[in-house]
Amino acid sequence: MVRTPLTPEERERGERLGRLLREARGGRSMTEVAAEAGISAETLRKIETGRAPTPAFFTVAALVRALGLSMDDLAQGCVLVDV
Repeated sequence: MVRTPLTPEERERGERLGRLLREARGGRSMTEVAAEAGISAETLRKIETGRAPTPAFFTVAALVRALGLSMDDLAQGCVLVDV
C-alpha cells in the first residue's frame, strides 16, 4: 500500500499534536506515559516529534487518557487559527 503524501497543513497539525502531547507529559518519562497508554515508547516518540503526524484514533485516545486530557483539549490545541 502506498500512502498519499501529507499536505503541509497535515504535517503542521501533526507537529502541533506532538508539541501538545509533549507539554502535557511534563516531567513524566516517555516510557511511563507510553506504558500507561499501552503503546511503545518509540510510537510516542514518533508522535511527539511529528514523524507520525496521523496516529490512529485509538492511540490518540489512549494517550489523552494517560495524560489526563480531554479530546476537546486536544482538538482545540491542534486547530490552526488564522490571526
